[in-house]
Order: sequence, then C-alpha cells, then structure tokens
Amino acid sequence: MTTLALTVNGRERQAPVAPRTSLADALRDACGLTGTHLGCEHGVCGACTILLDGQPARSCITFAVACAGAEITTIEGLDDDELAGELRAAFRRHHALQCGYCTPGMMISARDLALRQPFADERAIRIGLNGNLCRCTGYVGIVNAVKEVIAARRGRGVAAVPGAGRAALGPVGAHLTFDVSQESGVAGAKRSSPVEGAGEDVQVTMRPVDFTPTHEFERSLYVNDTPESVFAHFADVRTVAAAIPGLSLTAASADHAEGSFAVALGPITARLRGQAQISRDASRLAGRILAAGGDAASRSRARGAVDYRVRPSEAGAGAVIEIRVGYSLSGLLGQLGRPGLVEAVARRLIADFAANLERQLGRDGGSTPPAKTRLQLLETFGAIWREWAGRLAARFGRSRQ
Repeated sequence: MTTLALTVNGRERQAPVAPRTSLADALRDACGLTGTHLGCEHGVCGACTILLDGQPARSCITFAVACAGAEITTIEGLDDDELAGELRAAFRRHHALQCGYCTPGMMISARDLALRQPFADERAIRIGLNGNLCRCTGYVGIVNAVKEVIAARRGRGVAAVPGAGRAALGPVGAHLTFDVSQESGVAGAKRSSPVEGAGEDVQVTMRPVDFTPTHEFERSLYVNDTPESVFAHFADVRTVAAAIPGLSLTAASADHAEGSFAVALGPITARLRGQAQISRDASRLAGRILAAGGDAASRSRARGAVDYRVRPSEAGAGAVIEIRVGYSLSGLLGQLGRPGLVEAVARRLIADFAANLERQLGRDGGSTPPAKTRLQLLETFGAIWREWAGRLAARFGRSRQ
C-alpha cells in the first residue's frame, strides 16, 4: 500500500491505496465522495469525470498513485461554484437529466466547455460532450442547457478562457514529478514549471545492470548493405540513436549513453530517462545494450537488454540484423504494458529504425528485401482478410435488410 497525498475539493487528504487502485475508487472508498459515478470503468462513458489540476479526466482509468500532489475537484467541490450553479439551473429548465447517473460527469465536462467556448455553437458543444454518454435524455436538453449558459455569459461580457486556464500541454497530471528512486510513498511529490516541462529536475538514479527479463521477443530486419558496413556504422552511437524514433541522447561515448526515450503503451505516454551500457564484439559482428530508466510522471521504471548480431542475407545481398529484446516494466507501464502490446510497438519502431538506417547508409530506403519474413506475410494476409471480410459483411448486411 502507498499513502497517497491529495488536495480534494480544497482539503488536504491522505489515503492508503494499492498500486492498481483507480482514482475513482480512491475518491469513493477512501474519501467518501460518491458523487463520482462508475459506469463502464473503461474510460468510455464519462460518468467518472472529475477535474484533475483543472482539467477534465476519466478517474476510472487514472491510477491514484499517478496523482500524488494533484488538486482534484469532484462534483461535490462545485457546490459553491458560480458557473456550476448556472449550469444546474439550466439543466433543470431544459429537463437535461432523468436518472441522473451521468449528470456529475456531464456537469464537469459542460463546465469546462462553458469556460472555453467563445460562442454558443451547438456543433462544438456536441463534439465537446461526445465523451459523456447519456442513456435517458437524447442529449437535446443537455445541449440546449449548455448553449444557453454560454450565450448568457458571453452576453454579460464574461469572456472565454483559452484552454480553460490550462498552463501546460500534455496529458493530465503530466506536470507532476516524482523522484523515480522512491520505492514507496508519495510525500516527495512536487510540481515543476510548465515552461521547464515535466520531470526535467528528476535525477537519473537507475543504473544499467544485468538482470533477468520478465519478457523476451526476437525480431530481424533487412538492410541493403554489407554486414561489415552495418556493424561499423553501429559504432557511432549518436548517429544510430538518431535513427531510433523517440530516443534523445544527452551524452554518449563508445560504451555509455545517457538520455531519454519516449514511449506510448495504450493510454500511457511516458518519457523514460536513464542510462545505457554498450558492448561490441567485432569478431562476431555482435553487440549488447543494457539500459535502465524511469518516468517521473507515471512513476514507471524499465530495464532492457538488446542483443544483436549482423549476418549476411541468405539471398546473398544485403545484411540481416537479428535482434533479441528482453525487458522488465514496473509502475503504470508495467500494469498496462502487455507483451502483445509491447511487441506491436517494437515491431513498428524496428521497421522505422530500418528505414532510417537505410537512409543514413545512403542506400535505397525503399528497397525490398529478397524474401518477406513470416511476420510480414501474416500482416499482409491479415490486411487482405480484413478488407474482404468488411466487404462481405457490408454486402450480406444489405441483403438481409
């Protein structure tokens, strides 16, 4: 369990939560704020919407431990809010609620819209509320209520607030930073300047050491050059790093590198800051990279080992780079980074790396390897099958009507 420190509706609160506890459950169970409703619990229906540092957020898919130090406003915290009061009155006038289950999340989203929208535009309101589902009203009353409030406020000279006062770009809560060396507790949570960006003041504390990976997978890629040329190219760490999407180096030598790597797995976007140790074996045209890093905003950690070997292509032209990746994830990335998802991201990254490497080597980036891999064939047949399955479904669907 982790002791979570939050500011909820203007009050300092502390609550013990498990790493997998959602913010919605923490608010309802630990804080007793049951106005935040749980519907789909997949971030789709919007019933659980709250304000996280002033921005609407789905609390059912937000991990509580990622919000340490944040300011949270639930529907209970808007009792004395002037704009929320105007919306409540308009909702009553336009019969914009029936069962009321969606209303707390709908009100919070509507309040954000009323702050931001310069005009009472029905289309913009419908787009802005499309993440909040209602099974009762048909939305007409809701849209008319929000439209009325926006028009009345602009008529009184209350100007729209660009971005609803948001001071930083990026995911909700991304400007919160933590020391990635902490194993438990969140008392050290602090805010960084929106200008400086999230996590830049966090010290890199993880060291790349040998480890037993939780998951492993293998890939190979074709490069239109000789194996010796490709292996020699890998000696230039900065140049090779420039070919890897999302990787940014701050320091590099023949056997060591420091920097960050941006990765997105499902709903989580993280920038892992860390270090890597690099070793090479010229006799085997092989190498090994051990890396470790942490992301402050999502409290995630990652360790990885990349073993590679460059060999001649069986077709007699070009080189094949065989890659084995082992990794271990913890924090939010560990909870959401399923092996299949990680491999799908890696497959795309390796493909982009191969294309960039071809360009660096001065070869034809559009060249095609002599033979497709089994994975490429499966992807090709999968795409063909999806296309024909869609056509058949559309055809037989029309015939039954």
